[in-house]
Amino acid sequence: MTIPNLGDQLNDDQLGFLKTFSTSCRHTTIAMLKQSQSGHPGGSLSTLDYLSLLYSFIISQTGQKVVVSNGHISPGVYSVLSELGYIPKQDVIDTFRQVGSIYEGHITRHVPGVHYGTGPLGIGTSVASAFAHAEKLKGIDEKIFLIMGDGEAQEGQVYEMMHYANKYQLNNLIAFVDYNAVQLSGSLEKIMPIDLPSIFKSGHWKIIDVDGHDYQQMWTAIHEATQSQNAPVMIIGRTIMGKGVDFMEETGRNHESTWHGNAPKPEDADRALSQLEITEEERQMIDQFVSKQVKWEPEEPYAFEKNPIQINPGNPAITDPSTLTDCRSAYGNALKDLADKNPQILALTADLGGSVKTDIMAKSYPDRVLEVGIAEQHMVSCSGGFSLAGFVPFCSTFGAFMTSRAKDQARVNDINRTNVKMVATHCGLSVGEDGPTHQAIDDMSSFLGFFNTTILEPSDPNLCDHMIRYIAKEYGNFYVRMGRSKIPIITKEDGSVFYDANYQFSSGKYDLIREGTDLTILASGPMLHMALNVRDKLKDKTSIEVICMNSMSHVDKELVLASLKKTGKGLTIEDHNLNSGYGRTIAALVGKNQLQVQLEHMGVTEYQLSGKAEELYIEAGLGEDEIEKRIKSMMVS
Repeated sequence: MTIPNLGDQLNDDQLGFLKTFSTSCRHTTIAMLKQSQSGHPGGSLSTLDYLSLLYSFIISQTGQKVVVSNGHISPGVYSVLSELGYIPKQDVIDTFRQVGSIYEGHITRHVPGVHYGTGPLGIGTSVASAFAHAEKLKGIDEKIFLIMGDGEAQEGQVYEMMHYANKYQLNNLIAFVDYNAVQLSGSLEKIMPIDLPSIFKSGHWKIIDVDGHDYQQMWTAIHEATQSQNAPVMIIGRTIMGKGVDFMEETGRNHESTWHGNAPKPEDADRALSQLEITEEERQMIDQFVSKQVKWEPEEPYAFEKNPIQINPGNPAITDPSTLTDCRSAYGNALKDLADKNPQILALTADLGGSVKTDIMAKSYPDRVLEVGIAEQHMVSCSGGFSLAGFVPFCSTFGAFMTSRAKDQARVNDINRTNVKMVATHCGLSVGEDGPTHQAIDDMSSFLGFFNTTILEPSDPNLCDHMIRYIAKEYGNFYVRMGRSKIPIITKEDGSVFYDANYQFSSGKYDLIREGTDLTILASGPMLHMALNVRDKLKDKTSIEVICMNSMSHVDKELVLASLKKTGKGLTIEDHNLNSGYGRTIAALVGKNQLQVQLEHMGVTEYQLSGKAEELYIEAGLGEDEIEKRIKSMMVS
């Protein structure tokens, strides 16, 4: 049997092979679910004819990227990968969904041939669009294939992606929708009726409607999709949930969700397996195809901790103490300098380029500053895709939006160990007049539960510059928060710049700004210069040590504990919710080490209304007078 060219009519041998291949995959799928007694058979079986065609005749030859956004159809995906010899079939059957197995319930990057692990619906669509856009930015004519469910299109993120793909004319993005008209709790008609073809047609996508179990129709559709000139393509595959197993098909034809997320009991699985047996001759046909026809071999997933991209961080731009500026401008200037030296640097923003200062880079590199519109969820997932396609993406919005609206997307990037640089401005009460909806005072704690994302906070524009260059060259996800307001440059006691050209930033290393013996102030962000002002005011009465806290993810345990042991008193000050910020983190460190010290905390304890930043700090009990009163109280206690 020869592999057909796109546009060819499939002959009897090719059609016979595909039927046998997909039947064997269905057999593996049911065997996996029999063992695990959990999983999703319905969508796996309804999608398998398209998966078999796509992987056998295209992916096995080219290795083009496939993103399966409806990650719960992992049994179908793993069965195809095992049939092609990419993963060991018996291991998949024996260990699917079992502890210690890489064959998780939703597809994962641990498995060769999987480019991004998915689960929460909608996220994979954005990742696929980033893969497609990345190929265009590289000048490569390569198609990206997206698989998604029909119910998945109820997710708002899918519409964010739809508009993005249209804006950037991603004609190399080919989506296949498993249109079996059933979702978890019932039929689409019952749960949430949507006219998916019309919706995407209104988004200026090319729509191709096919029978999702007819190989020739799908092969013709893929060929037609590859000819699209300016528009992304959606292939609507009309399918039957549970296709290939009679008792599952029966409920699928009636648009019942019986087999969406329910594994068959062993006796039902045995009944299904008996329907899906292939002959020894048919097995030999598949084995011969794999040994002689398959050209592409997936790479082993690269070691997550290694950085495959080398970045030149350049030299820091140092702002003089006589200049009053903000961290976000320092970010924008550093980003532009990084872009000058590294073509891999991208910037993404959600209709806030002027506010988050990515517009500085955009003036020189308009093609590398991507405006996604008011679509924070898409922006963060899209950044995850770009980071796995050879780019270093910086995505920016306000802290309240990044860590609330796009938390799930950042969490899935965290699981995938991507390389996304999330830089948020307008954090804390520094936002001022915009009021509590925009004052991000819980943003750090929102991401603190992530295992592969580092949270950083600069305390002046010079430290911000150092941080941005640092995260550009270090592999991993980072969240850098900063305020909106202009703040003074931090200096040494002699008046020279503290964060000068010789300073070396390292995550987890706090900075000792001033030495003292009576009390330790641990301050972050805009609170640092206020703490230093109070120290200067009280220097004749109290010897105060001041430490800059610049990361919540990695605490400088050695410096903090040594200082607190020396002074016996500690005060944390932060522009963040007191219940979930630095104070709690430092308190936990002190408690764990059974350090007997007087430790108090200052931070935001309730929502504030509109007002200038300086007024809001006073209103929240964070003004310099309030800091001074707290210190005096601690010194007499």
